[in-house]
Amino acid sequence: MANTLVESFRLKDTRKKILYTLAILVVTRIGAYLPIPGINPSAVLNYFSSYSNSFTEYLNFFSGGAFANFSICMLGVMPYISTQIIIQLLMVVIPALKKLAEDPQGSKKIQQYTRYGTIVVCALQAAAASVYANSIPGALAIPAGLFIPVAIISVTAGSMLMVWLGERITQKGIGNGISLLIFAGIVARIPSAFYTMITGIANHTINPVSLIVVVIMFFFVVALVIYEEKGQRKITVLYANRQVGNKMYRGQNTFFPIKINPSGVIPVIFASTLLSFPLQLGYNSNVKWLQSVANFLNPQRAPYLIIYTLLILGFAYFYTSLVLRPDEIAENVRSNGGTVPGIGTGFKKDPKNHNVVYNKETGKPVSVLEDYLRKVINRVAFSGAIFLAFIALIPTLIQLLFKLPADVAMLFGGTSLIIMVGCELDTVNQLEAELGQHNISRDYKSKKRKTNKI
Repeated sequence: MANTLVESFRLKDTRKKILYTLAILVVTRIGAYLPIPGINPSAVLNYFSSYSNSFTEYLNFFSGGAFANFSICMLGVMPYISTQIIIQLLMVVIPALKKLAEDPQGSKKIQQYTRYGTIVVCALQAAAASVYANSIPGALAIPAGLFIPVAIISVTAGSMLMVWLGERITQKGIGNGISLLIFAGIVARIPSAFYTMITGIANHTINPVSLIVVVIMFFFVVALVIYEEKGQRKITVLYANRQVGNKMYRGQNTFFPIKINPSGVIPVIFASTLLSFPLQLGYNSNVKWLQSVANFLNPQRAPYLIIYTLLILGFAYFYTSLVLRPDEIAENVRSNGGTVPGIGTGFKKDPKNHNVVYNKETGKPVSVLEDYLRKVINRVAFSGAIFLAFIALIPTLIQLLFKLPADVAMLFGGTSLIIMVGCELDTVNQLEAELGQHNISRDYKSKKRKTNKI
């Protein structure tokens, strides 16, 4: 990675993209410390320093401390991710919405719907946060009736600004902008977590032996995450000789890679965001049924952990089905004259009546290759989903078994670790792709100059 970063800074265009990305990340960190108009920062700081729970620590950790500051960026990009979840689920229920998303022009409308929905989700979560602020002694410097609309407008504007900055990183910078913003928020909490560890050991509230065991587990889990992120199942594909126009293409042996975790960190982020939404609405709410939901979904209780695990498994399968389509892969292989060794070229038949089986979504007959690919993808997705769920539960297990503070436990595993490793690998891969493209262009220009001299 060090060599890749050094080489990237030597290229003018890549260096500009890296500096552009860093500049935007700095702006978002400044936004994390700009309080909502009408809030008393000292009272909020004193409150969170003396009283906190697993839910507030969770929101504060993934917002990079913005939640505890009650800043205009306290919600970060989580409302945008929540809206994406809602849109993705609606596509399953509403076929017309799915067809609209598949159309190049329709995808722009889906993006507009997502932004409009984000504003609504922001307003609801900002309203819940403003009610929560009203319950903190001395937190409001203005009347509650005036603070609530000001908070809703300020926080909604701050979140939409974060989304816009994330899109700018994706378009003009390096890496996935939304993931990098979450990554920056997690990294920003690392110094605070280390300070908590040091003070905990000094005050004898943290057992040094337990901390050493957790650190050893951390390096082991990091190695597992990297191995899982890079792991893939390779399906061999044989292509025969074929003629296209006047050109004859020789046959070749290649493979189709299926990642163990094709969905990356998205299922974990989706599950976390979906569960945090009712918690934000119900925590410290005056509505009894919302309070009951928030208490039921306590992050350290069994119902939350069970639902969290099931959501990760469900979203992993759901997102994999969107990314990897066995029917499209099989059709692409077949149209290019390819075959998979040991797999027939005909259509799948029902073993009972020997009739051809048809795909319920497309209405087309299911090929033997498509059926094989679907089984392989489901098996790979299952192992990847189980791994994701296990890693996501590590912080809670660390808290319960080793009695470590929430911010320290979150640093040593779970969602934060998957996001940091996955985002880092994705960014490095993009940098390497930029370098590879530059090297190809440089070699081409060099050969062209030599040809012109001859």
